[in-house]
Amino acid sequence: MTLAHSAVGRALTESASDASLLLGAATSHPDSASCVDVSTCAPGAVVEIVRPGMLTTVQDWPGRVGYWHVGVPPSGPMDDLSFRLGNRVLGNAEGAGGLECALGGPALKFAEATWVCVTGAPAEVTVDGAPVELWRTVRVPAGGVLDVGAVRGPGMRTYVLIEGGIELPEYLSSIATFTLGRFGGSSGGTLRAGERLPLGTPGRRIAPAVPMGDQPVLARRWELAVTEGPHGAPEFFTRADIETIIGTDYEVHFNSDRTGVRLIGPKPEWARTDGGEAGLHPSNIHDTPYSVGALDFTGDTPILLGPDGPSLGGFVCPVTVVAAERWKLGQLAPGDTVRFVPIRREHAASPAELGAARRAAWPTVLSVGGDGDDGVLRRADVDDEVGVTYRRAGDDGILVEYGAMTLDLGLRARVHALHQHLLGAGVRGVTELTPGVRSLQIRVNPRVLPIPALLELLAESERYLPAADELVVPSRTVHLPLSWDDPSTREAITRYTHGVRSDAPWCPWNIEFIRRMNGLDAVEDVYDTVFGAEYLVLGLGDVYLGAPVATPIDPRHRLVTTKYNPARTWTPENAVGIGGAYLCVYGMEGPGGYQFVGRTTQVWNHRATESPWLLRYFDRINWYPVEADELLDMRADFAAGKAEIVAEDGEFRLADYRRFLDDNAASIDEFRAVQAQAFAAERDSWRLAGELSENKD
Repeated sequence: MTLAHSAVGRALTESASDASLLLGAATSHPDSASCVDVSTCAPGAVVEIVRPGMLTTVQDWPGRVGYWHVGVPPSGPMDDLSFRLGNRVLGNAEGAGGLECALGGPALKFAEATWVCVTGAPAEVTVDGAPVELWRTVRVPAGGVLDVGAVRGPGMRTYVLIEGGIELPEYLSSIATFTLGRFGGSSGGTLRAGERLPLGTPGRRIAPAVPMGDQPVLARRWELAVTEGPHGAPEFFTRADIETIIGTDYEVHFNSDRTGVRLIGPKPEWARTDGGEAGLHPSNIHDTPYSVGALDFTGDTPILLGPDGPSLGGFVCPVTVVAAERWKLGQLAPGDTVRFVPIRREHAASPAELGAARRAAWPTVLSVGGDGDDGVLRRADVDDEVGVTYRRAGDDGILVEYGAMTLDLGLRARVHALHQHLLGAGVRGVTELTPGVRSLQIRVNPRVLPIPALLELLAESERYLPAADELVVPSRTVHLPLSWDDPSTREAITRYTHGVRSDAPWCPWNIEFIRRMNGLDAVEDVYDTVFGAEYLVLGLGDVYLGAPVATPIDPRHRLVTTKYNPARTWTPENAVGIGGAYLCVYGMEGPGGYQFVGRTTQVWNHRATESPWLLRYFDRINWYPVEADELLDMRADFAAGKAEIVAEDGEFRLADYRRFLDDNAASIDEFRAVQAQAFAAERDSWRLAGELSENKD
């Protein structure tokens, strides 16, 4: 079985051996705390970092394709167009390694005479003190220094491309830097003074400059071409909400980065009162795969997801920026305004184009309207009980959703069957396959596999899927430590209270909030429920790097809560939280919204060069309690490759599970009734406090 990109094949097969459970057993990746030793690289020219600039990273294009399903974002240049144009005129491959500079650039010293091209947002650029122009190929003499100053604007990011490109050891098939994950580039982070980067073999310089007609137009007011979906009106948003989204000039918030561009705009009215089992806020849904460029409503806050954004999450996305327009996300600066312009999918420009056909030189988006289908491509019945909805996920993807919006392991079984079928088929043009709780996202290269052809292929695939009751999958029992109410999670709550909002219903103690929402008598009952549960892993990469989204197999252990609104700006690595009816382990530091219960050990092995994710779909997590100090020692052992995870082989049979539900139906219904009463009481108190908008017809 092969897929279009070799990395996709390796990643999607999930062929991690049992040896991957022994952290440190795999080949070591260069330590994220040290720079690459250029003596180990192929001989050739090098560039020395005299001054690193503010946020300068090594990137390549298209980045890490094929690992979206385990929470590894593509990374790569946020403005791929400026990056690729600079490489092209130097005679490099479009994806050759180069530098992305945000706000202010670096000073680089070249040992040999070297051609360079600086593109992107305007900045003062000099060679040995003499000004040079952006978008032109410039010869830096041997021993010369290229200096890229502060970005003047409009725009946010400048790119430095060098003949031959930057050549570094790959991590998961790319040298693109993912700073939150601490991998890629030379050290897993931004550049540092004194390090030296090796360069590849120069090609033939193609042109003295990037033609004016090919250069993207940068502005203070931006129009972004979007397609409808995946989650539109009238299911999630009102018609008035959608009109507001496409009729509003949103402002770019200062708290924006490569993970996402936060926007300031009107609060939706919402078409629902809540998200049910997915959470109390109407933006909450059962965890689903995201698209780069999706407008993600985390509560009432709209965020455009960037190339370092999460692959899986529990929030609705009404529109998605088309692939050819996503370069603009890299140039959106605080204070800029953004207007979303719906277009028809077939009218979107091709991201493969770098010239006039890309339409980047046009300051406006020309459109005669969107697809007019609310992002729903087709609905059909799978059988007498289950339906399927095919939703548009940008102009380069489809989101397949099964059944009603409820937590049903039978729906996850159906997703698994489709996932395995497509893997086995090795469909040409598929670049990513990412399962969610009741959904599967298929990303494609539309030039190879057009969306209409993909839609027909998916409809045809239903004929070949086995009945869900026949599903039997490997299901290991994995024992993980949990430091209950860990000091690091307490610190995160304090930061949120001081820096985001102090009047949130879940503050000052998330565990008390969980108790209240579920109608439990004491916080000790929350403890007993979590440690007594067996959590089934439904997805990986929920908040990055193999982070599991899991739910208790026994419904009587499913604590239901809601997510932070707005989300946290900081979450400690490997914090454990509950959102909706799901539990998540945060794969790394970053934003987040689940209600904390504690912290565990690493779920991603940074020492491994292949299959570094610890868990697999349908694994069962069992927690055992440890003290906070004990956990810190265990985490240090994990990082050093000295700790072993205990896992026992087994299997999950859907037919057996359904018999379990039937046998315990009465007590399950009793538990849910108490929970529903507490949930309704909490929702009513939120409405009285103004936390929820009144639903309007």
